[in-house]
Amino acid sequence: MRPISRVEGRVAVLDRPDVDTDQIIPKQFLKRIERTGYGAFAFFDWRYDDDGNPRPGFELNQPQFAGAKVLLAGRNFGCGSSREHAAWALQDYGFDVVIAPSFGDIFRSNAGKVGMVAIQLPEHDVKELMEAVDLDRGSEVVVDLEALTVTAPNGKVIPFSFDEATRFRLLNGLDDIALTLQHEDAIAAYEHARGIA
Repeated sequence: MRPISRVEGRVAVLDRPDVDTDQIIPKQFLKRIERTGYGAFAFFDWRYDDDGNPRPGFELNQPQFAGAKVLLAGRNFGCGSSREHAAWALQDYGFDVVIAPSFGDIFRSNAGKVGMVAIQLPEHDVKELMEAVDLDRGSEVVVDLEALTVTAPNGKVIPFSFDEATRFRLLNGLDDIALTLQHEDAIAAYEHARGIA
């Protein structure tokens, strides 16, 4: 997992409430065992029609959102089943950050574990960010995980709070294994003291 402290880039808007993990990554794509390759299937049923053609009306199919690193979403984003694949799909699609008024608890936890920043802001701040995005040409935002701020396209700086343990993991690029290995000496001492190793 790579460290992430600052993300500056294009922002995409998906102003829909209750986007669940089944919509983020449909069940038929969950058979893979790798963590990569899911981006092509993110929002698949919304992005493509039954013949596999891009749906021109879907928000993320708009050219001004191509290559976006930040996703602005509606309330209760990532609700539903606990599939870690949803976070993998969004990350593989290119998103480093998701900003929403609220998240499904498991999705938010999974996002931090895979190296994606899930920022919860008050609904009025998310709406203000959405309104600041140029829906015709696209816009950029800056997310600073060290300063705990989001800088909107209009220059307004919005502070946010963030779980310190998850922030530590993200700033230092520590997945579950790397986090455990930080205590390798203590683990070895424990095993030695008990005759395990």
